[in-house]
Amino acid sequence: MGRNQAALIGQLSDIDLRLLRVFRAVAEAGGFSAAELELNVGRSTISRHIKDLEVRLGVTLCRRGRAGFALTGEGRQIYQATLKLLASLEAFRGEVADVHKRMTGHISIALFDKLATNPAANIGEALRRFDDLAPEVTLDIHIEPINEVERGVMEGRFQLGLIPTHRASPSLDYQHLFYEQMYLYCGYRHPLFETADISIDDDAIRNCKYAGLGYHSPNMEVGNKLGLERDITVNDQEAIVHCLQSGRYIGYLPDHYAESFLKKGEIRAICPQRYQYQCDFVAIQRLSPKPSRIVKTLWECLALAHAGH
Repeated sequence: MGRNQAALIGQLSDIDLRLLRVFRAVAEAGGFSAAELELNVGRSTISRHIKDLEVRLGVTLCRRGRAGFALTGEGRQIYQATLKLLASLEAFRGEVADVHKRMTGHISIALFDKLATNPAANIGEALRRFDDLAPEVTLDIHIEPINEVERGVMEGRFQLGLIPTHRASPSLDYQHLFYEQMYLYCGYRHPLFETADISIDDDAIRNCKYAGLGYHSPNMEVGNKLGLERDITVNDQEAIVHCLQSGRYIGYLPDHYAESFLKKGEIRAICPQRYQYQCDFVAIQRLSPKPSRIVKTLWECLALAHAGH
């Protein structure tokens, strides 16, 4: 182990933290050029910073060349460790701010996809309330699959998450926010599109090709209960729309997101009284360590914005 590597592992300096933040930006942007705007520094400077970090860590973090940019295996591990470290630093800053009764710092939150068209999802109102109370706090908002939201909150990469509830974790705190109605749909070129609902039974549904989410979720649970085997596996609901538009697949969508496609006659709901379910959307946060004052404030703003839903 080199002297620089031992120094970095033994004691982090401000320089090390700056290099790690540059690395995080490069990893999330997908390359040096793409990170220039985010970091407001030139590519040559970014390249030098990454090389310095590689020397200090004693590993190669990324490959760059004609084949494009990619993190190495070690780079992916360091990226995940970097996210945890920087999240811990933000939590520390939040606790210090709590001591001084100041609402400053940074919060990263993650949301499940396609919530903006749900009239019951008052996320914008919650953000407005939060900005009134904590105008100096900065936010990152990520759109992620359910499993990534949960994992990110548990690891401390996200301080709050919004997901449809599907299974409880003893390490998370849950708060109901609103509901979402799901129906089973097919596209206008699908054989069931012109078939009367009375002529459709479970066997007819099971004989269709099915597009479903590939991680544990209410969507997966409902599909399994119906005996539907995924012919296409997706990780968000927009992908399901593309499958429906092919005329070859059926799949579940939220009614609010499906509405525009329904109005254009591109899809139809199949036996909506039978093939439907409701999702309970919740906010999640870690139970330990205890959330900072600014995280508690955003948690409360979400609750107030969705009171009565």
